[in-house]
Amino acid sequence: MPAAAQTVTPSEPEDSSDRLHNMILASLDDDQAVETVSIPLVGKSSIADYMVVTSGRSSRQVGSMAAKLVDKIKALTGRSPRVEGMPAADWVLIDAGDVIVHLFRPEVRSFYNLERMWAFGDAPSHIPEAGIGTA
Repeated sequence: MPAAAQTVTPSEPEDSSDRLHNMILASLDDDQAVETVSIPLVGKSSIADYMVVTSGRSSRQVGSMAAKLVDKIKALTGRSPRVEGMPAADWVLIDAGDVIVHLFRPEVRSFYNLERMWAFGDAPSHIPEAGIGTA
């Protein structure tokens, strides 16, 4: 009598993009990013699964957060992400494939207002900042 066939379910690609997305959010939280917003793009755009928009308090903080993210993304995925805007660090774009990250100085972020452009009529997901309470 033949052995019963086993169904093997391949790993879903969402697993790797969710893992990358969660790592990016954790890294930004650790680096005290301000007003982090995650916009799910699945089913809305083919460029990525998520877009993350966040701010740093200064160009130095934006540049530091970007450099750390690039290192962590490379360690997790084995590939170097594409990076634009590092020299000035007013707006740094990190294309990690499944997740696109925009790091801004607050003034530049408010000028471009990417969250509004990419929200598709949905409210973007604001990520609560850790360690901030009300007095």
